[in-house]
Amino acid sequence: MSIAEIKTRILKAEELAGRPTGSTQLIAVSKVQPNARIQAVLEQGHRLFGENKVQEAQGKWPAFKEQFADVQVHLIGPLQTNKVKTAVALFDAIHTVDRPKLAKKLAAEIQAQGKSPDMFIQVNTGEEPQKAGVLPMDADAFIQECRTLDLPIAGLMVIPPVDEEASLHFALLRKIAERNGLTGLSMGMSSDFERAVALGATHVRVGSAIFGERDYN
Repeated sequence: MSIAEIKTRILKAEELAGRPTGSTQLIAVSKVQPNARIQAVLEQGHRLFGENKVQEAQGKWPAFKEQFADVQVHLIGPLQTNKVKTAVALFDAIHTVDRPKLAKKLAAEIQAQGKSPDMFIQVNTGEEPQKAGVLPMDADAFIQECRTLDLPIAGLMVIPPVDEEASLHFALLRKIAERNGLTGLSMGMSSDFERAVALGATHVRVGSAIFGERDYN
């Protein structure tokens, strides 16, 4: 599916939900994609991309940023504390703030670098033990802790359980965001982004529907 088709579907979903046109940003998830595919999407005019790993992003995005103006890259995968310095320097937003130790390290690094990527707190709405993210019951306190650290919290992020209705998790995330005065909602992927838009997503993360299936070999 072309990126133009994805954008058309997002616009249609916004219209059906009565939302302002263009209120949802499309993050093209380029992790593990060959540079030729990324180049093709850049040449179509798209400028917002998502990566899962600091090291992979570090290896390809500086060169693309030199070639194409206004490119933004968001970290949408887990962040280890020993990669925080590089992540703050490289990314325009980090969607996976999920624990106090990481929040404190990010706050210190933002002060040191004088650079302030947008921060999204990842919420584990499904309470899955194998998945990162703060639990819903702990989200309010963690949001407040991040604010106390002067972290620039733009919103919340979720990856719903694969075997549950995603809309229930999108609605829960929105509820947590609303009661904490947050407007950013990073939610929705290739299989459910239209449902996410209907429930207020400000950022949808779409990879395989744009680039094709990933080859991990």
